[in-house]
Parts: sequence; C-alpha cells; structure tokens
Amino acid sequence: MGMVFDINIAPGYLDVSATGEFSLEEAKRTFLELVDAIVRHKYDRVVVDGRKIKGEPRFIERFYYGEFVAQTVKKVLGTSSINTKFAYILVEPVLDPERFGETVAINRGMNVKVFDNTDDAFGWLELDNPKP
Repeated sequence: MGMVFDINIAPGYLDVSATGEFSLEEAKRTFLELVDAIVRHKYDRVVVDGRKIKGEPRFIERFYYGEFVAQTVKKVLGTSSINTKFAYILVEPVLDPERFGETVAINRGMNVKVFDNTDDAFGWLELDNPKP
C-alpha cells in the first residue's frame, strides 16, 4: 500500500492523517496534494500526523524530502511560505531523532518542526490540542 494523506479542515488549521508505507515518491506526491489544499483553503497552519506511516527512510531520502517540501512550499506559496507553519508528528523509525529532514527544510526557508507528540506540535502552532 502506498502513502495516503487524509486532509481535513479543522478550526484554524489543516489536519492531515498520513498512513501507509513510506516511499520518497509517494511522500512527494502526497505533499503536492497537501499544498494544493493549503492554496484552496488558505490555511497557514498544518498538522501532519504521520504516526501510522511505516518504513525506515534512508538518510538521503530524508534529505531529498526536506529539500522537495521546502522548494515546493516556496514555489507555490511564494512570499506567504514563511508564514505557513507545518508541524509533523512522527514516531521512530520514520522520525529521525537527529531531525535531519527538518533541518534541510528549515535551511531552505520552510517553517517546519517535527515532534514525537501532539501536545508539543499543537503548542508550537498555538492551537488547542484536540488529539489525546
């Protein structure tokens, strides 16, 4: 099974549930769907709950994904890209304890942070946490 993003509108943010087996190509494809939803609904805060993603991304895949998402956000959202905050909630091994992909994306201008729990993610976005 490939990766699937279930994108829902929540009060003040886009709520994304990601499931399936990680692959770089699937991750890129689903991210394009997410950016399309951001443009359509004009939200500037996004929660990607990827705790159900399976697999173990390789180091180079983390680099390419971080680079891709940052370049896509900058290209599609333009000057408002820095105002759009992305909070990813992941668990190991998809979650990299070193946060390499996050660093790559931040260094390319994306406003993103990766968390291992919902409380910290929603706190960073300054939102009430509806997920236990």
